[in-house]
Amino acid sequence: MRNRKLAYLATTAVAGIALAVAALATPGTGILSGTVFARASFKNPVTLKFMTRLGPDSQEVVQVRRARETVMQQIVMSPGGQTGWHSHPGPVVVLIKTGTMTFYDGDDPSCSPQLYVAGEAFIDTGQGHVHIARNESASENLELWATYFDVPPGGLFRDDAAAPGNCAF
Repeated sequence: MRNRKLAYLATTAVAGIALAVAALATPGTGILSGTVFARASFKNPVTLKFMTRLGPDSQEVVQVRRARETVMQQIVMSPGGQTGWHSHPGPVVVLIKTGTMTFYDGDDPSCSPQLYVAGEAFIDTGQGHVHIARNESASENLELWATYFDVPPGGLFRDDAAAPGNCAF
């Protein structure tokens, strides 16, 4: 009887936490399409390594051992649209096809925007890095293509997150 009560309390606590996190999540708006074009697993074990320069004297290296699935997605966002705060399980390569994407990092206390325009690309480190992408244009759609690496087999390549509180929106 005591084990049943403990199991019930544990289940209730987990459900409550899940509902609280879902309630705090910031869903996207103005997403006109989010088409997944391909999803595949590497046939042979693969280790990925991305190195990005953050400035003249600093760099960031992201390494994924035995990468799982890879997902390719096209996202079209209307003017004023945004992705909501979120993260990814692994690194993401993002290419801007049309428009301008304004990117905000959840770890940046000054909430400084990073602009990416058509023809530019960048790497999001993933691994729990919370951020938001916005189309702050008044008249032009934003189209971007994302390749997500190290996605759990059949699993989500995006994890909704609560607003970190560093930005006024």
